Amino acid sequence: MSKPIVAVVGRPNVGKSTLFNRLAGENISIVKDTPGVTRDRIYADVSWLKYDFTLIDTGGIEPDSQDLILNHMRAQAEIAIETADVIIFMVDVQTGLTDSDGKVADMLRRSKKPIVLCVNKVDSFKKYQYDVFEFYNLGLGEPYPVAASNAQGLGDMLDAVVGQFKDFFDENNDEDEDEIPSIAIVGKPNVGKSSLINKILGEERLIVSDIAGTTRDAINTLITYDDKQYRLIDTAGLRRKNKIKEDLERYSIVRTVASIEKSDLVLIMIDATEGITEQDAKIAGIAHDRGKGAVIVVNKWDALEKDDKTMYRFLDTVQSTLAYMTYAPIVFISALTGLRINKLFETIDMVIQNQSMRIQTGVMNEILYDAMAMNQPPSDKGKRLKIYYMTQVSIKPPTFILFINDKELMHFSYTRYIENQIREAFGFKGTPIRLIARERKEK
Repeated sequence: MSKPIVAVVGRPNVGKSTLFNRLAGENISIVKDTPGVTRDRIYADVSWLKYDFTLIDTGGIEPDSQDLILNHMRAQAEIAIETADVIIFMVDVQTGLTDSDGKVADMLRRSKKPIVLCVNKVDSFKKYQYDVFEFYNLGLGEPYPVAASNAQGLGDMLDAVVGQFKDFFDENNDEDEDEIPSIAIVGKPNVGKSSLINKILGEERLIVSDIAGTTRDAINTLITYDDKQYRLIDTAGLRRKNKIKEDLERYSIVRTVASIEKSDLVLIMIDATEGITEQDAKIAGIAHDRGKGAVIVVNKWDALEKDDKTMYRFLDTVQSTLAYMTYAPIVFISALTGLRINKLFETIDMVIQNQSMRIQTGVMNEILYDAMAMNQPPSDKGKRLKIYYMTQVSIKPPTFILFINDKELMHFSYTRYIENQIREAFGFKGTPIRLIARERKEK
């Protein structure tokens, strides 16, 4: 199930990053009393009551500024607004209502997105109540007074945010009913995403129909390949022309997150002529962290001069760089010529099947006990880890709970060892596995 995306927007220096850090539970964004510090959007997973959502922190919007950096920040914030399902518009009670606030409010109204107006730095409502009421003039509904620095008033504001999720979940529940796998094609600009989509759509074996996307930047295309249906999430819009090359990642990251959130499986495209880059690794990390099935697609393979060891060298480089997702199969293709497109769909089918695989508890525990016999659980200060049993609790990704005596004894290395034994026994190629340790008192 994909999660709603909530963007925090507003003028520079109104406290967006402070709110973001407070909700994320850690200091992810840089907080400094200088306009323009948060130049990149940053995202985090947030929970409130029974709802989970992805929070996006944005650079400040200065509608009339001609400053180059502020122009970039404004463009980033505009993309965040397009991508978001709900927008938190933050203003500063101590500065008061400004012309810039009014212009940002006009921009937000044009987006047609649900907006929650958040008035920050209200450490005393009695002192600032009339200043808060002034923000009714923006025409965005009720202003919610908060003090992000000490978490005052955040509960009412978050209640208003999650109250806007109904349409999102209704829309996504309708999509989930058909059980057609959703595939996001992600990667750096110019890696060949559009070429791959065009090649797939140009095949005679395909039946194509367009479905309106859940956000303005993504279009879902329903295709049939060899009598099987798939929904492609077209992220070709990731490309945004800009003279400053280093900003390409900043412009694309939120759309990438949104596309991955709405997918079951991610095709991570890499340019064979460039090799795997730091940005490729970041994109792959997003898919891994969100538990999505993944296939690494090495494009432009036909354009590379090769010898009999080229593929092996490329495989070693990719697997060492993406050491955390060695489970992901690698397919070498040419989107331009159609080389190995059929192999790509065979791999997609395999990963989809593995994502939904369920293992009986009895069979799972036979593997667990054999693994423990071959490699004894760790101990600390005379106390040994005991694993009573393990059971699978969900799919996409396959998730298992280990009932143990003490979480402190469950070292990361032993968790990885158990995962490797599970993969050796059952495969799970192309999908991450989640192992959750849960303490249970010994009888």
